[in-house]
Amino acid sequence: MSAEEKVHAAVDARLGSHIKRAEQALISEKTRVLRPFGLTVPQYAALYTLSLAPGSSGAALARFCSVTPQSMASLLSGLEAKALIERRPSPDHAQALITRLTPAGTALLGEADAAARAAEARLSAAFSEEEERLLRELLARAAAALEAR
Repeated sequence: MSAEEKVHAAVDARLGSHIKRAEQALISEKTRVLRPFGLTVPQYAALYTLSLAPGSSGAALARFCSVTPQSMASLLSGLEAKALIERRPSPDHAQALITRLTPAGTALLGEADAAARAAEARLSAAFSEEEERLLRELLARAAAALEAR
């Protein structure tokens, strides 16, 4: 067995490598379809989250989008510079900023979300309805097993 074959066999035996490959393929595809809108995948995730939870703080957005608060602060600054979001001081907490989509952000998200949904639809099309349900269940179980340290 060649060194390359050994590596492929060893990597193929690791469940994590299959999960990582699928994740990388999805992120790569979403990066490709979001590029024409001038958005990165994390920026899209923040805009999408804000569409579902308007007025979220940066800390809440970081939790929802699974990024660090520092990364979210930088990401939000970039979205604000593009006039896609607006941030205002919270009436309840002096240190917190409340973030909302601007009309331009809402319009851009509508277009970008259609492209992201189309990419996800191509993924879903690879599975039957039952297979997709099972995949969701298995992935949730995998995440729970690792989060249960």
